[in-house]
Amino acid sequence: MNFKFVCMAAAAAWVASAAGALAADAAAGETLFNQKCKVCHQVGETAKNFVGPELNGVIGRKAASAADYAYSDAMKASGLTWDEATFKEFLAGPKAKVAGTKMIFAGLPKETDRDNIAAYLAQFDASGKKK
Repeated sequence: MNFKFVCMAAAAAWVASAAGALAADAAAGETLFNQKCKVCHQVGETAKNFVGPELNGVIGRKAASAADYAYSDAMKASGLTWDEATFKEFLAGPKAKVAGTKMIFAGLPKETDRDNIAAYLAQFDASGKKK
């Protein structure tokens, strides 16, 4: 295979992934959150731990750090910080990312869905206010 072709293909893939991240739609993420996530998680100024932990300020916080939530030993030992990439990997397959997690959700196979939910949640600071 031609080295120039490989470099061009790699650059095109990077541009496409960057464009996808820029095209994330927080409004679509809110709709999807309400359909798929809200049954277990809350977000916003009145959010509380529920079946799963509240997700205010989740992008950028350490895993297993929401106060007063009983995390699995696996999540506590994961050492993860929920940067956007790590969070989206977890959404793709929670049990694949953290074997032993209590989260029973199978995951979101579509990258655009993961991008949109991450964009929606990234709007909330740790107090639940929109940034």
